[in-house]
Amino acid sequence: MQLSIGKIRGLQQIATPSGHLVMCAMDHRSGLVSMMEGIHHGAPDYAEIVQMKLDICSVLGTHSSGILLDPEYGASQCIASGVLGGQTGLLVSIEATGYQKDPTGRLTVLLKDWSVEKIKRMGASAVKMLVYFRPDITKLAARQLEVIAGVAGDCIKYDIPLLVEPKTYRVEGETLDSAAFARSLPQMVIETARQITALPIDVLKAEFPADLKYEQDADRPAGYCRQLDQASSVPWVILSAGVDYDTFKRQVTIACQAGASGFLGGRAIWQEATEIESRDGMLSFLSGVAVKRMQELAEITGRYARPWYSKFGLSGEKLADTGAGWYSRY
Repeated sequence: MQLSIGKIRGLQQIATPSGHLVMCAMDHRSGLVSMMEGIHHGAPDYAEIVQMKLDICSVLGTHSSGILLDPEYGASQCIASGVLGGQTGLLVSIEATGYQKDPTGRLTVLLKDWSVEKIKRMGASAVKMLVYFRPDITKLAARQLEVIAGVAGDCIKYDIPLLVEPKTYRVEGETLDSAAFARSLPQMVIETARQITALPIDVLKAEFPADLKYEQDADRPAGYCRQLDQASSVPWVILSAGVDYDTFKRQVTIACQAGASGFLGGRAIWQEATEIESRDGMLSFLSGVAVKRMQELAEITGRYARPWYSKFGLSGEKLADTGAGWYSRY
């Protein structure tokens, strides 16, 4: 696959020198508000939300190859305050928090007054887009694919990588935490990867294709991850989806052994920090427990994961044709 020079540069910025993706997600908005309500005895205000993101970024940024932030509370604020160092790649969300309800499911909505152009102008390394996706709801899936294709086209125009995060969800009649839904999850995640990576995106942020609470066969999740690797035509990473750290660590290990290029984890790494009322205590947790978690996950990724460029059939020494006069063709 021929990658453009701008996309190559963005992918390099969010990766380690060895080509692995060791990334921390902090683009939570309404979810973070809910998590912080306990220590603030009610909904936190704008400044308190921003400070939480600044604190997490200031500690975990130097242990991450890339940081995912939102435009409302985190991206520009972490740059302007100096807590996001220039050595750490920046991914920025383009979608609005939540979703538009449809009679058959959920539709992703892009954030108003925000765009790929603005993400590129602010100096970000990559665009991230979350989409709620059910491949079995075919008409709605087709509409979601159109939304992704539109953003992907803008990312080609502005020469910036696009990372897409599809999320499965339960519809009416499907019981929360049900074994039946867990049985259908692997093939939904795998088929979702196949459909979405057929579009011109650059990295897939995938759900783990099994619910380990219901999966009794220790070998089966690895098989599902290998199927996911075959279905994805682009590099993929595992998201944490709010599971506990030990579960996420296991998921990252299985996924990287099966072909993933790393992880983009959030709550599994730092969520307990939002429950600590003392800022000193919170910072102590981040610099101790959360940093150790990032280091452990980075070690697993470095040991087992596939460099992002190898999924494209490229080597680290030759990522694009840059012969004489390349700039006139760019």
